[in-house]
Amino acid sequence: MTLPKTTPAAVAAQVRRALKDGGSAEHAAGVRWFFKDEIKSHGWYTADLRRAAVRSRREVRKEHGLDFLIEVADRLFSGSVLEEKIAAVFLLEKLDGEFGDADFKRFETWLDRISSWADHDALVHDLIAPMIASKPARARIVLRWAKSANRWHRRAACVALIRGSRAKMFFPEITKLSDFLLPDEDDMVQKGLGWLLRETAKFDAKRTVPYLMKIRRRAPRLVLRTACETLTPAVRKRVLASKAA
Repeated sequence: MTLPKTTPAAVAAQVRRALKDGGSAEHAAGVRWFFKDEIKSHGWYTADLRRAAVRSRREVRKEHGLDFLIEVADRLFSGSVLEEKIAAVFLLEKLDGEFGDADFKRFETWLDRISSWADHDALVHDLIAPMIASKPARARIVLRWAKSANRWHRRAACVALIRGSRAKMFFPEITKLSDFLLPDEDDMVQKGLGWLLRETAKFDAKRTVPYLMKIRRRAPRLVLRTACETLTPAVRKRVLASKAA
């Protein structure tokens, strides 16, 4: 993507054109089939999209700086095409150490623009979660998201803690969040919660296994089975057998 020296809106429009022209119609059809036509796609493969976004990021930062780059990403994440939103995240990926609280609040507003689990997980896991891990005080916000009527906010409450869970952080917040969301019947929320508990169990089994045993009778099967995936076969069998009993 060759980017002009101009406004964030113009650069975002240039990126959109490049994404539209550079995708694969065949792959786009496959993406639409996978998501049951709920999203629009230009048919980019993730690795190719990341490489293109990194090249663009390098050029934009060199010419205009970080704030300009964030403005470009903000416009891209306002679009309706999957690759535009993923590209927005890739433009900012791994820059979390340079972002402040105002940027965090801006990225939080992007949750209202989510259209699928794909753009949700890119935003929350790759952008928001590292910012929470780097400043643990931000973890307080997930309990507010968990109370939202919006399924993507509730899923975000889970996914946002995954990076920290891998460093054995946030265990009290994770159990409190889990207790609150266990009755949630939305499969996207259940999958997000299961993912969080799976990562917590993988990196902190000593504390997580007793918690899974505690909640096993009231946890949805999807949540419990996902949470047990990284445990040893013997421990997994014990937790799931207790659920069956």
